[in-house]
Amino acid sequence: MKITAAVVREKSKPFSIEQLQLEEPRDDEVLVKVVATGVCHTDITVRDQYYPVPLPAVLGHEGSGIVEKVGVGVTKVKPGDHVVLSYLPCGQCVKCHGGKPAYCDLMFPYNFGGGRLDGSTPISDGGNRISGFFFGQSSFATHALANQRNVVNVRKDAPLKLLGPLGCGIQTGAGGVLNSLAPEAGTSIAIFGAGAVGLSAIMAARVCGCTKIIAIDLNGERLKLAKELGATDIINPRDGGNTVEIIQSMTGTGVNYSLETTAVPAVLRQAVESLTTTGVCGLIGGAPMGTEFTLDMNNILFGRTLRGIVEGDSVSDIFIPRLIDLHMQGRFPFDRLIKFYPLDKINEAITDAESGSTIKPVLEISAE
Repeated sequence: MKITAAVVREKSKPFSIEQLQLEEPRDDEVLVKVVATGVCHTDITVRDQYYPVPLPAVLGHEGSGIVEKVGVGVTKVKPGDHVVLSYLPCGQCVKCHGGKPAYCDLMFPYNFGGGRLDGSTPISDGGNRISGFFFGQSSFATHALANQRNVVNVRKDAPLKLLGPLGCGIQTGAGGVLNSLAPEAGTSIAIFGAGAVGLSAIMAARVCGCTKIIAIDLNGERLKLAKELGATDIINPRDGGNTVEIIQSMTGTGVNYSLETTAVPAVLRQAVESLTTTGVCGLIGGAPMGTEFTLDMNNILFGRTLRGIVEGDSVSDIFIPRLIDLHMQGRFPFDRLIKFYPLDKINEAITDAESGSTIKPVLEISAE
């Protein structure tokens, strides 16, 4: 079938809106009419080739939409179902079977390989290869093919055009708190970065019952929103002072938990050093390949833990519906992060994300 899609053809160049061809679904695949797609920092890093997905490519990995057709082996969804598209695990390795699909042995080739595992891609341009199946979806398009393993069936009374970012960025921030760190009620947490991931983490920390939630960011408007969404304290390093010392003065000995979302090595060090003894820091920020950082070994020696977090340790089929339920109850208002753009304004949406003027751009592609 013919689709309209946003294509990046060269490193760091703008996306172009093009007419392409999309294959029919294979036995385990699902054809989805894309209603909306979030723009994630990972899409931008791939555009800039920090992660080497082969170009030209159709990106997009926070899609939401309506199932139009399914392969003969698909039992999970049917035409007419509302779905969110998330990351694609293999479903067969030890990590997948152990309830940790975000750490799937084949996570990189399935999600960043530029096609299916057999090397094929479902998208073409007059017979020329276009990398597709990005995160098992490539949803910067009017239609996307996904595998049934990364399609999440969601309730039909939820606003479908809002739900795409739950597939990655918001799932990552909220899951980083609710699943990975799992703070006890009454504990303290510092969240470094108040973008979509960090603000999702702040909302999740409030759901958890954290009584000291500290947001750190350079953007005053984002810090103001962080307060409205649940932060008890805010720190803007531009105001002066040592961030670690300020956190320690707020808490006595440091926070029980911290979360680093900026991918800046110096900030990660602050996130670790802000911990009390036996505290845990989660690293979410996705830095360019090869980025290194340093820590004082004696700081870690005193019972502190630093751990990496992918996709918020989420089993998407379970976690995304839970986030939707929290949203529908008014307890997880992630809609406040979102600004909508039409597909042909994708470059404007990315520019606004990079400048910080928009927290979470979402491309509104078709009506429900």
